[in-house]
Amino acid sequence: MKIQKTTSFFLLHLAAPCLAAALCSGITAAYADSISDANRLLRVTDTGNRFESMALQQTRDIIRTYSSIVSMSAEVALPLNLKRSIAACYAEAYAWHKFRPGIAQILVQVLNQKELLLLIDFYSSRSLPPREIPAFKSVIRKADQLQRLSADYIYAHADSCLDRDAELIFSYLGSL
Repeated sequence: MKIQKTTSFFLLHLAAPCLAAALCSGITAAYADSISDANRLLRVTDTGNRFESMALQQTRDIIRTYSSIVSMSAEVALPLNLKRSIAACYAEAYAWHKFRPGIAQILVQVLNQKELLLLIDFYSSRSLPPREIPAFKSVIRKADQLQRLSADYIYAHADSCLDRDAELIFSYLGSL
């Protein structure tokens, strides 16, 4: 009887870590699948190119604002090399590759596997079977949450170019 209890005890303690590892690897595999699907959704929707296009437009707007301020205040134009240096800072600070992993993580956090696949199918074919319309509506209701979490993530993880921009502009103005 004692041998049986001891054997059971050892088997239980040996099996428990193996069971935990098996469960964790299943969770890890499911998570990896979800991340893979989130990255696929980002590719299918061309989010990276759209993100970088918007960042480029905002950079142009910032440079235009700086140029206007300098022109009105000091009655000089910002030189092209200074504008390029400012643009380079924003291109680096807002490069998509810095944000893609975090945005994919947000997609996995907010959307389940079925919802990710539904969106991938929708954006791949631009259509939706009628039976999937309720599920699609459910996903659409999560859009505000996705947008808010993504904006918060970008704000928290983006480098600032403001101090560098000011230093470059004041240095230029001081050299006149």
